[in-house]
Amino acid sequence: MPYKIQPGRMHTMPTHFGPAAGPRQGPDGRRFDGVDSPRTTSYSVSFLTRPEQLEVLLPAGFRLAGDPVVTVTVSYMTEIEWLAGRGYNTLGVSFPAEYRGKRDRARGPFLAVLWENLADPILTGREQLGFSKIFCAIPPPSVLNGETRCTADWLGYRFMEMYLSEMEMPPEGDAEAPAAEVNETELTGTLHYKYIPRTGEWDRADAEYAVLTPSATPNRRVTAQRSGRGSVRFHRAEWRDLPTQYHIVNAFAGLEQIDFVGASIVESIGGKDLSDQRILR
Repeated sequence: MPYKIQPGRMHTMPTHFGPAAGPRQGPDGRRFDGVDSPRTTSYSVSFLTRPEQLEVLLPAGFRLAGDPVVTVTVSYMTEIEWLAGRGYNTLGVSFPAEYRGKRDRARGPFLAVLWENLADPILTGREQLGFSKIFCAIPPPSVLNGETRCTADWLGYRFMEMYLSEMEMPPEGDAEAPAAEVNETELTGTLHYKYIPRTGEWDRADAEYAVLTPSATPNRRVTAQRSGRGSVRFHRAEWRDLPTQYHIVNAFAGLEQIDFVGASIVESIGGKDLSDQRILR
């Protein structure tokens, strides 16, 4: 007798073995609260570029919002509950944008791409959430003479290097930026664009829409924060270097770096399972 998809439970391929286990559905369907998981250290560098270079990276319905500042963030996460205490690392590139749809208005960082070094969060993030996730290796950072270095590579080809130095604790009372004015009709969070091609009709989409990760993360607590100087460089690649990613890396390598505007190291505990992810219409 053929199996049936169980109502009220999340399934992913392969569906033949029952409901999926992952970040939003644990054993027996239980949820992970994210109170003490994960532990995250994030290294970020931001630089000013030309607006026209970012505008061409935005899908229909999106536009730049504010200064054309690109932020590159490398995060190292440990003690992740849905991975039974294991961890993984990420490399994201974002810039400020806003979305104007038929129903929704939203504003926040547009996450153009998120590299990760583990298949499980890549698959669940692409299929379930609409994150633009792809794979690369992200080794632990190195520190020498007060300078931190983060790198990323694909099968040995190093395509990103980040440097942070002169990192200091912010003055008392400056650890958190003042809250921005809230527009009650406008959603806030991280913006994404989900696209899944249709099997056999390769130029058509099975799914195509804007997605929002709401900004509220009540369980996340910042435990340490430092700011200072930083720089980041993407190394231009040929097809033979990065057969499936060279066009992505080269887009970032081609961005003019007018000025580096800040660098930070942030340590935090806690998070959320992102089950509040929503489609923007």
